[in-house]
Amino acid sequence: MNRMRKAALGLVVVAPLVAGGFIAQERATQDGGRLLGQVLDLVQSRFVDSVDEAMLYEKAARGLVNQLQDPYSELLSPREMTQFNTTTGGRYGGLGMSIENQPGKGAVVARVFHNTPAEEAGVMEGDIIVQIDTLSTRGWTNARVADSLRGTPNTKVTVTFARPGVPEPIKNSFTRRVIRVPAVGYAITFDGVGYLPLDNFNESSTRDIASAIRAFQAEKVKGVILDLRGNPGGYLDQALSISNLFLPQGAEIASVRGRGSDPQVYTARERPMAPDLPIVILIDQYSASAAEIVAGALQDHDRALILGTTSFGKGLVQTVYNLDGGYALKMTTGKWYTPAGRSIQKERKLLPDGQFVEVHPDSLESDSARKARPTYKSTAGRLLYGGGAITPDLSIRPDTFTTSEQQLLRALAPKRAEYYVALYDYGVQMKNQLKLDFQVNPAWREELYSRLKKRGVEIDRALWDAGQRYIDRDIENRFARAAFGDSTARRRALPDDPPLQRAIAILKSGPSTKELIALAARPAGK
Repeated sequence: MNRMRKAALGLVVVAPLVAGGFIAQERATQDGGRLLGQVLDLVQSRFVDSVDEAMLYEKAARGLVNQLQDPYSELLSPREMTQFNTTTGGRYGGLGMSIENQPGKGAVVARVFHNTPAEEAGVMEGDIIVQIDTLSTRGWTNARVADSLRGTPNTKVTVTFARPGVPEPIKNSFTRRVIRVPAVGYAITFDGVGYLPLDNFNESSTRDIASAIRAFQAEKVKGVILDLRGNPGGYLDQALSISNLFLPQGAEIASVRGRGSDPQVYTARERPMAPDLPIVILIDQYSASAAEIVAGALQDHDRALILGTTSFGKGLVQTVYNLDGGYALKMTTGKWYTPAGRSIQKERKLLPDGQFVEVHPDSLESDSARKARPTYKSTAGRLLYGGGAITPDLSIRPDTFTTSEQQLLRALAPKRAEYYVALYDYGVQMKNQLKLDFQVNPAWREELYSRLKKRGVEIDRALWDAGQRYIDRDIENRFARAAFGDSTARRRALPDDPPLQRAIAILKSGPSTKELIALAARPAGK
């Protein structure tokens, strides 16, 4: 048999194999569709209770999305889509308070902002939202409560609160207003070093940061600390424009990579207002999304020293697809990458109870853990670590609790709302009696203990006494905030904030940006 006939025979043999592959794939697709159809038919015709056909298909669609095991992908109903558009449209009405979900309590008011409907109505931190209009909030998620409180400005909503220590529910009718909470609540200096805490990335973030930077430049500060600890992220355009304040025009800030499309690259479009000002960025395990984009961009370009603990690792991009009937599918379609090519997304897995946890929960990361991660190079050639999230150049642990304080915290946990409200009320009562340099009086600790007992909060006396350092710090912070505001409370809390102390010490030494980068090039934690 000559070579030509062998080649021809080879083609004859290969072709059926390829065709068979397509046939097998098509058969699997058909079988899968048939399986879904059979299940739907049986549920609709034989399930013990009748099921609405439209609802049946919606449940099937939601089940499919849930099985993706992605916490950020979801099927939005027409009502949920309307709320989503209202929230992300940049102009929505609210009441002026942040809420948090506390086990056994539900949605609890965590903070009330100044000059808002919530403050004017006397809403207090620690109040529990039990009803919105005529609907009980029992079993609601935090997101559902927040979405129900938001709405078009000038529309009304009635909210019923339960206040620990008050037997009757408190019912208030609110008129929603456009809530503009400053992204930077205050900007202060520590010995010639500027300090900027950025709470979130909202529509005013860049404007607030730029205004503070101009003021710092006029004061000729030695450098600026941008505090992104606890910052959950927010608007992408704000992350890009804030990065552009410090990066040269044309520099890459971040990119998005999805399936079946070219990477989308975001670059600095304007000339920076502070191209050489030494910058230290503080991050922790709660710094996420837009906060990680800023930290990653400035780290990759050797523009800032990143200090603290490894960030959260939220680097997924969601796209909203409009569907028939007013529905929409919000689905993860890409991942964020830093200029050096590092993925921001940290690997997580779904537990049987529906919670997502980190596969490698090592926010401080040992040297051995780092060595197992992929490495990258910054613009100046220094070593960077990939594998998700932003790893700090200098790992500095926050102040830790003693064993006694941890035991007290566990004892207080079930009654956290009552403790919070008792402390808040006490601070409001004391604010007009305090001097700027006040010291915590042991009698205040005794009074707080007494107030907790009156609210039915029983704490073992030995635990209370052993955790007095923690109690005194809580009292000092709450009283300082109530009497003199957040900036004074931050100054007073400096001795208990090792990462901030280290950042101030670094910038007080007056390093140039070049010297700051040399410091960043040292092994992490050194």
